[in-house]
Order: sequence, then C-alpha cells, then structure tokens
Amino acid sequence: MTENLHINFTDTRIAFASKNSNSLRKAYFLFSLMNWNGLVKLGTFFIQLALKLNLPVKPFIRRTLFSQFCGGENIEDCNKTIRLLSEYNIGTILDYAVEGASNEKHFLKTFNETLANVQKSAGLKEIPFCVFKITGLASHALLAKIQSKKPLSPKEEEQFEKLRVRVDTICQTAFEHKVRLFIDAEETWIQVPIDNLVREMMEKYNKNSPIVYNTYQLYCVNKLLDLKNDYKLAKERGYFLGAKLVRGAYMEKERERAERLGYPDPIQPNKTACDLDYNTALEFCVKHIDTIAICAGTHNENSCYHLTALLRKHDIPNGHSHIHFAQLYGMSDNISFNLSKAGYNVAKYVPYGPIKAVLPYLFRRAEENTSIAGQTSREFNLIKSELKRRKSEKAVKAHQ
Repeated sequence: MTENLHINFTDTRIAFASKNSNSLRKAYFLFSLMNWNGLVKLGTFFIQLALKLNLPVKPFIRRTLFSQFCGGENIEDCNKTIRLLSEYNIGTILDYAVEGASNEKHFLKTFNETLANVQKSAGLKEIPFCVFKITGLASHALLAKIQSKKPLSPKEEEQFEKLRVRVDTICQTAFEHKVRLFIDAEETWIQVPIDNLVREMMEKYNKNSPIVYNTYQLYCVNKLLDLKNDYKLAKERGYFLGAKLVRGAYMEKERERAERLGYPDPIQPNKTACDLDYNTALEFCVKHIDTIAICAGTHNENSCYHLTALLRKHDIPNGHSHIHFAQLYGMSDNISFNLSKAGYNVAKYVPYGPIKAVLPYLFRRAEENTSIAGQTSREFNLIKSELKRRKSEKAVKAHQ
C-alpha cells in the first residue's frame, strides 16, 4: 500500500455521515445476505421467475437492491440523491441504466434520455459528468459485424450512420453546454468501433477542454498500450484526451467466449497484472496531466491511495480539474466520502430507470459483491463498525 498520511478509508464517521442508523441497518442486512453467493444466485432466479409470473415483488426490490444502488426510476427521482451527495461535495453521474435495448424504439428512448441528462447537467457543479453506452444506441450485432470487418448491408450502413449522428449530437450538446461526458467501455468484440467513434468525437470536441472521455478497462491486456497510443494521437492532433480508468466488468463472459471460439484470452492472467497496469496507467496520466484528464473509476483502496500520492509527488492540487475519482452509488462510501473530505474531486455513478428494466444492473451489483474478493465483507464490516461506534457514542452521552 502506498503510504498516505491524510486519508483514512476506515474512518466510518466520515464514510457514513450522510446515513442515519436506520439506513445503515438496512444496508447491513442487505450486505449480510450478499455474503452468501448461493443465496444471491437463488434470489436472482426467484426474482426473475416472480416477475415473469407477474407476482408482486417490485415493492421488495424497491426497498432492498433498488434503494441501495439506484437513485430512482426517472431523472426527477434522483434529485434527492443529487442534493444529499452535494452536501458532502460529492458529484452525481446520472446513468440511465436500462440495458438490453434491441430495437429502434429503445435506442431512441436512450438517446433522448441521454440528451435530457446533458441538458439537466448544464451549469450544475452537482453533476460533473454524464454517461452513456454505445449499445444503448445501436445493437451488439451491428457493432460486432463492423469489428469483424464484414461488409454491411445497406440497412446496416444506414443504422451505423444513424448511430454516428446520435453520438455526435450528444457530444455536440455536451460541448455546447460545457458538460463532460463518459462513454462506457463494453465487450472486447465490439470495442474497436466504439473506440473509433470516441476518438472521432474527442478530436472534434476536446480542442479547448476535455469534454468527451473514453473508458479503458485495464483488466484487458492491451488497454495500457491503447491509452499510450491515444495520448500520442491526441498530442499530435492537438486535443485533450479524456480517460476514465476502470478495471473491467465482463471478465467471465470474455474468457468463456475466448475459450469457446478459440482465440487468445484478452483478460489479464491474474489480479496482480491487472493492478499493475491500472496503477501504471494512473502514473502515465498524471505524468501527462497537461494533455490527459482522468477519472479513476475504482473501488480499490490501494489505487486511490496511489493516485493521491502521485498528486503530492508532482505537486498537483487535490482539486485539479483534470483529476476525478468515482465510485458506484451504494458502494465504497468509505472511499468516496473520505476523499471528498480531503478536498479531492469525487463523484458517484447514480443509475436510474424503471425497476424491471434496471434489474440486469442490480443483479450484476449483487453478483460482483459476492465475486470480488472481500468486497461484500468490506462493506459489511465497515457498516458493522459504524453501527457499533454510534451505539458506543450514544451510551457515553447517556452517562454524561
């Protein structure tokens, strides 16, 4: 661990300052359930079955997973969360988390929702970024075919041109409103056309300031090299490189597909290699902070410590406009709130959408918390520690 003298991620008083004891007890119960991998899988199965049978399980979902990890069912529902986070100098990244879109009706809905997010964010320091996925605007099949370099039919050519126009419209709107925009990474077999589109948008809209950010999944073996090459391109063509650095979200799917189709596994051989590339990417970006604006999207405490140490080493202010940290809403408050308290730029991804439509996102959060070593136990133990601290503090006051 990098030595850090001004942040303590175990300080639960700061981490949970925004939550009352009832909210903490509810989170404690939820994370205690997610400690059991078998229970999560069983629960996921029965929730999906209940919804198919039209059983009344939405109120249960709303009070548990949904309230823990989502801001609401629409933009207006998120206002309360936006205000609460802003009281602690933490920004909100509104994320329309509806997944699995496969037709023009859904693509148009996502396009309009993303534009609404950008327009809502204009001039609001409480919403420092907006975000969207390219697959919210076009099908996986189309992107996969483009990456495979197979010729597109006239209809597919039309679909791709519509995608380009929509992406350009979102980026232009963000540029006009001075709103920074994340474009999320996706599976490796559709990532090349996504990267190409994002580079095109960065060259067009990042001339004066970083508006458009690409996302680099450092659990991929080639992403550190991609980052360095994108920096060279940005430097040559005179624009800012926006880089959101994450570890990754599709490991099991990526490895299964590589094995099934017989091509090299694109994922790092182990966690140590992934951590090394992630921290090396942080070092590279800080070294070139004049050209690169970064968001460290991570729940890894060591990487957060590492980045704060890099800023001190290079005499970069905590609140430098090119440096942000981000974590998911409902997780790692010990990181987000302590970083914010120390003066760093911090934001939370706040997903929203109709309950049934965001279930894939919610199930992934539950599964991640059981599969990531120590993630659920860390959340559970921190909440447990804070509840114990509050109980002790209350007892002391009662005897004074």
